Amino acid sequence: MYEAWIKRPVDLLAAALLLLLLSPFLLGTALAVRLALGRPVLFRQERAGRGGRPFTLLKFRSMREGPGEDAERLTSFGRRLRATALDELPQLVNVLRGEMSLVGPRPLPPTYTPLYSARQRLRLGVRPGLAGAAQAAGRNAVPWPERLERDARYAARVTALGDLRALLGTLGVLLRGRGVTAPGHASMPRFETVAEAEAKQRLQTSG
Repeated sequence: MYEAWIKRPVDLLAAALLLLLLSPFLLGTALAVRLALGRPVLFRQERAGRGGRPFTLLKFRSMREGPGEDAERLTSFGRRLRATALDELPQLVNVLRGEMSLVGPRPLPPTYTPLYSARQRLRLGVRPGLAGAAQAAGRNAVPWPERLERDARYAARVTALGDLRALLGTLGVLLRGRGVTAPGHASMPRFETVAEAEAKQRLQTSG
């Protein structure tokens, strides 16, 4: 009942209200990005949505443009922006479009989709979200296997109480400044690297 009839109207109402209430922060952040990093202010990237359908994710830009690894292009301004999660606010527009929800698994690149196990693929059964069970557990500091398992568990049974817990948990992690990055990375290691390592380990075990 909640997932079928209530969750989407709540998303629409809440996203519209948040965009209105947070408009000064949106404008101020956009100006800060423009002054610190120049144009474009917004970062756009294709991500996999519900059912694996691609959509364009919106974020405030936190890296310098040009060649180099993410860690090299991430400025101190960008680190502060990511730590506060202000860079994620434009995704409220994605929520209004129906591409995302306020709560759900974080949207990941479509290139990751073929690498999921059958269990991990369950995360694609729901809209991706701004907040989520994995985010509440520690954002980017949560290892990939645990992160995707939490997403699968969430997608298997979406409830109002589960959404409330994920939302409050994510807010708590943000306020405590936890999990902005995985150790040794600008955000998280690429899932391809982890999936390849797991595949090699399975081959060695079976051999």
